[in-house]
Amino acid sequence: MAKLQGFEFWLKTLKGARYVVAPMVDQSELAWRLLSRRHGAQLCYTPMLHAQVFVRDANYRRENLYNEFSPEDRPLIAQFCANDPEVFVQAAVLAQDYCDAVDLNLGCPQMIAKRGHYGVFLQDEWDLLKRMITLANEKLSVPVTCKIRVFPEVEKTVKYARMLEQAGCQLLTVHGRTKDQKGALTGVASWEHIRAVRDAVNIPVFANGNIQHLSDVQRCMDETGVQGIMSAEGNLHNPALFEGRNPPVWEMAEEYLEVVQRYPPCTLSYVRAHLFKLWHHTLQIHQDLREELAKAKNLAGIEEVNRQLKQRCKEEMAEESERHHTGLPFPHWICQPYVRPAPKEGVAENGQKTPEVKAVRVKRALEDCDSSNDSLSKNKQKKKARNPHKNFCPELKPKYIKCEHCGNPKGNKCVFNLCRGCCKKKAFKEVADCPGHSLRFKTKAQKQGNSGMDCGQMNGNLPLPTEHPSTEHAQPEAQAST
Repeated sequence: MAKLQGFEFWLKTLKGARYVVAPMVDQSELAWRLLSRRHGAQLCYTPMLHAQVFVRDANYRRENLYNEFSPEDRPLIAQFCANDPEVFVQAAVLAQDYCDAVDLNLGCPQMIAKRGHYGVFLQDEWDLLKRMITLANEKLSVPVTCKIRVFPEVEKTVKYARMLEQAGCQLLTVHGRTKDQKGALTGVASWEHIRAVRDAVNIPVFANGNIQHLSDVQRCMDETGVQGIMSAEGNLHNPALFEGRNPPVWEMAEEYLEVVQRYPPCTLSYVRAHLFKLWHHTLQIHQDLREELAKAKNLAGIEEVNRQLKQRCKEEMAEESERHHTGLPFPHWICQPYVRPAPKEGVAENGQKTPEVKAVRVKRALEDCDSSNDSLSKNKQKKKARNPHKNFCPELKPKYIKCEHCGNPKGNKCVFNLCRGCCKKKAFKEVADCPGHSLRFKTKAQKQGNSGMDCGQMNGNLPLPTEHPSTEHAQPEAQAST
């Protein structure tokens, strides 16, 4: 049977899927995919798999694809990151019997992708990408697809998409953000770029970016003309997004944990990460449960945290509590997206807004001396929870006396009032002990006194014996050095 291509592949194999769950590292595992399918998702991707590791490591193949195979989990696309045509094809051949298509990741912008030379950091190497996709299209029994990010220029993005189509890509997912739009600089995805790509190619296109509610899905389809909408963070915060529902967070958590138990094994870190996303807004209120979730050692522990969270939220619902003003569109216990705060606009002295400038990373401001939790970083908040009396104010930190030689803090019990490095040099030179730094040069010298070496000889103040050792005594030394 001939391999289906383009729109025929989308209509028949993918069943005209419009609601798509994105490939997410360590977050789109089988249990989460099945949960998402229950609530409207029509197509899912595996987490991003490393092609080279997939080829060489049988355990990696089993843990990340083979053991997660389920008839309910179709249609399914397996995504790989790769930078070598042969390796990519070898990995895809090993995966093709467990999926309906193989996707090449050309969109990951993280530093690990830069170091590994894959993801969006291949978007300028068009010759390499042509070879990879062309070879995969020739060798695989399933279609090859691509997920990309856009260039700042619409024209270059369109040219890029056409090149991938000509090389053999049968479906294109366009994330409407550039390589630099990540983290604090994420910003808004450009649907204009996506629309231009959709108009320029003759294969199905999925749009990715700015999808937080079901209304965004329809609006994006209307504005871009794409065949499907892919969601990542929106899906993580509300797996019922494609149903247009906003259920209580504990309801989704209970259902997810039930799926995890039905389809083991599932790494506990994956489960914990999902619940941190689901409970994001509620854990801002009940911060002690954040610590309990982080410490949970098994599913039973996580289920207990969910039970406590459910009980507390229901008590708040009964009281119709207004004590937590979160500024959210729904109460904090309702599944809803997390919106990153936009960079603040500057204001000139005359009251006019300053021109928009490129955001830059700056160091965190020093905390106030009251060390309130609101001003502390997340790591310091965790330390504060473990040790409530800990103070992070620089002015209240103990002052250290400086070493007389180098300026580093001196050892509190050093007999020479020096830092360890300077103390070691001085103690060696003078054949002295410093209990504060656990240095025992004098003690060791005294133990070696029976061999004819006293402290003065070690110090170099007295001449060493001039006669040569006998052959009898030299032999063991020669053997030891060998």
